[in-house]
Amino acid sequence: MNIPQSISFLSPEEIATREIAEPDTARLPNLASLFKDREIRLRQLAAGHSMRDFLIFMADLASAQHNALNDAALIKSQAQDSLVPGLELLQAHAKAGTPVLDPKHWALDPTWRRELDFILAQVLSHLPGEATVKGVIEEIKSMTQDQLNEQAQSLLLGQMGLVHMGAAPLIAAALQVFWVRLAARTAKAYPQQTFPAVADATHCPCCGSKPVSSINRLGSDVGTSRYLNCSLCQTQWYMARIKCTHCESTKGIAYHSLVNQEGHAVHVSAMDEGGVSLETCDTCSHYLKIVNMAKDVQVEPVADDLATLTLDLLIAEEGYWRGGVNFMMLFGGNAENSADPPKSIGEH
Repeated sequence: MNIPQSISFLSPEEIATREIAEPDTARLPNLASLFKDREIRLRQLAAGHSMRDFLIFMADLASAQHNALNDAALIKSQAQDSLVPGLELLQAHAKAGTPVLDPKHWALDPTWRRELDFILAQVLSHLPGEATVKGVIEEIKSMTQDQLNEQAQSLLLGQMGLVHMGAAPLIAAALQVFWVRLAARTAKAYPQQTFPAVADATHCPCCGSKPVSSINRLGSDVGTSRYLNCSLCQTQWYMARIKCTHCESTKGIAYHSLVNQEGHAVHVSAMDEGGVSLETCDTCSHYLKIVNMAKDVQVEPVADDLATLTLDLLIAEEGYWRGGVNFMMLFGGNAENSADPPKSIGEH
């Protein structure tokens, strides 16, 4: 059920000129708080939620990621075994307008599998005795190195037909930790060489991945600018508001949110007052969620996306396709054409 609402918008050009301050092109995450903040938000959202078990499991997974990212032995392991791009390579990609840490061109090394082992052990320690996900973890542990690398590559390249959907969030969790640390090490090695904007503004300027959602940030340094949040390395990069994050069109943009009517969740054509809205584009029929710190300062791009699956399902019924990806909530088959719920491994 749609409830039309007339909304007057500024043009994207007007929005851009009204930003409080010149926004950073790319913002790397804080390694000490990235996954811890996500864990806290997931536990907060899980209270009273119909997907409580799933969100609690994802909170435990985020906790494991936090511990892996900040584990001294794993930090040393990546420093010893994983290269960072050289200055010439950075400059060449900057000149070409391409992301230097794109998984298509960046080979996996054994470090990510050590991080996966660490994460699996951490998750197992929090699972109840009869948790079904234990079987999935055993499957992952039984895979050979080549099989694990094949799963990782399929996931990174969006080849969903080749991905073990139950194992995907756990494998993705390790890949996220690897790429977050790789991006941070690269930035530290070349403090004067940032990750500049790339030719395709709809993809991460650091690793070329799709966004998971966008966030309207608060703060004197960015005002209320919109940033896209990378699904892999968690870098955030600037994009003007009221502009499609899939095709960059400024026409046919609309906003949707959830409301409760007579005990049922329905979506309405309006921005959400609670912090999470969905932006659709009639030019390309894609959508991406927006989490708004001005409405709720505690919003978190990945956690709030996971907690609003109902909005995805309702908008899919109207023919819109998800323009981004959340590795913690993958859709089976062709993600653009599927309205089926994700394969959840968090149910006990």
